[in-house]
Amino acid sequence: MKILHISMECYPAAKYGGLGDVVGALPIYLNKAGVSTAVIMPKFATKWLNQQRYREVYQGHVRLHNDYVWFAIEEVQNEGLGFPLYVVNLPGKFDRPGVYGDPGGGWYGDEVQRYLCFQQAVLKWVVDMQWKPQILHCHDHHTGLIPFMVKHCPEFHSLRNMPTVFTIHNGEYSGAFSWQNAHLLPYFDANARWLLDWGNTICPLAAALKCCWRFTTVSPGYLEELKYNAAGLEPLVNSEMPKAWGIINGIDTALWDPSTDKYVSYKLQKGNIAEYKEINKAKLHDRFRIIPDLPIVTFIGRLVREKGADLLPEVMRRVVGSGVRVGFIVLGTGEPDLMREFAELKNQLPGFYDASLEYNEGLAHQLYAGSDFLIMPSRVEPCGLNQMYACRYGSIPIVRSVGGLKDTIIDIGEQGGRGIRFNQFTVEDAAMAIFRAVKVYNNPEVLASLRERIMAVDFSWERSAKDYMRLYNELS
Repeated sequence: MKILHISMECYPAAKYGGLGDVVGALPIYLNKAGVSTAVIMPKFATKWLNQQRYREVYQGHVRLHNDYVWFAIEEVQNEGLGFPLYVVNLPGKFDRPGVYGDPGGGWYGDEVQRYLCFQQAVLKWVVDMQWKPQILHCHDHHTGLIPFMVKHCPEFHSLRNMPTVFTIHNGEYSGAFSWQNAHLLPYFDANARWLLDWGNTICPLAAALKCCWRFTTVSPGYLEELKYNAAGLEPLVNSEMPKAWGIINGIDTALWDPSTDKYVSYKLQKGNIAEYKEINKAKLHDRFRIIPDLPIVTFIGRLVREKGADLLPEVMRRVVGSGVRVGFIVLGTGEPDLMREFAELKNQLPGFYDASLEYNEGLAHQLYAGSDFLIMPSRVEPCGLNQMYACRYGSIPIVRSVGGLKDTIIDIGEQGGRGIRFNQFTVEDAAMAIFRAVKVYNNPEVLASLRERIMAVDFSWERSAKDYMRLYNELS
């Protein structure tokens, strides 16, 4: 293989957010383009992984202070993925139903031990490979110590000349932990201690930026934002900028295809967009209690502050209270306080709001197909994929002008507009964007033209994969 992607998530094996979508799609398109690419991730106890067959390819032990933890590398026997997928079997560490926490809520408390075992197991396997990958591509802070380990840990020293690429999917999370846990690390060169440190903590994200050969962000706009808004890492980001690439994510257009999508009740036929939207919207009314003749604005995603979910309840109350006839649907799970507020909102806005407070991949597809608009009021959005899915399925995005949302969605007031943008993270700005959306909905000619235009936009991975190929070729 030429590229080995190392990640905590990979769709369809285990997914929590956009990281899983990216790692589950990019390798498909790299392999199609002739770049031999594989993925390795932990072996979780997810439904998909539990249903697979495996072939063991390696086993060993990693040191965690005075303990030696057994692991095995297993290859998933599934030819339909489009790339080789390997998992690290670490009994007691990852054989749990959730990726970062229990599906019912709450984070796991042993992240440091889990991530250290996973990263060391991957590198031990690579060290012993007969035919090694040419490049290690690490994703987010969970794999952020790998660029440091290959350079400064004696047991991985044979990999010191192997290029490492590190992608920041979300710089809000650095994975920092106390130096009191330093004894859990593999032995490393004492002179390299400063490479691990940021803010008097061991910071995997900072270590990755310092030690990787190249780092990427998932949109050019997010790369620019990190220069002045990187959760305290701004000086480091700016100092490492010469090795930075901003590459916009793509979407898997084979998986996200309104004419073939298995999750969508009524497939797009012969370009008849109006009929496709109308029938799928009717299907939503079978599940959600929304007044039938209203335009539907949907939020799909994690109910967390980062996604701007905390802004939405007051926005909905403000819009409905002003007499604007529009319905809202929310699909997602997240912070308990926000989930309670969204649940209580059903009683406050009957007929104008409903929700399904869960993670439901199939329902998400149906919502993209049946909704009129998708709202993304994010505080931070490194790339965003939902706005691309929405366009593909004819739901007009309403987005805040941040990161990848600004890169991908041109406001309808400009040439080639694809959606409605607002700038400030305020109830007033978001409400005004919804007022504009309703105005579009009430003009059938404008609505039809806009739907047709956004459904024709090329958000495929082919374009983005070429950028990654250029990056890899520069290093190999």
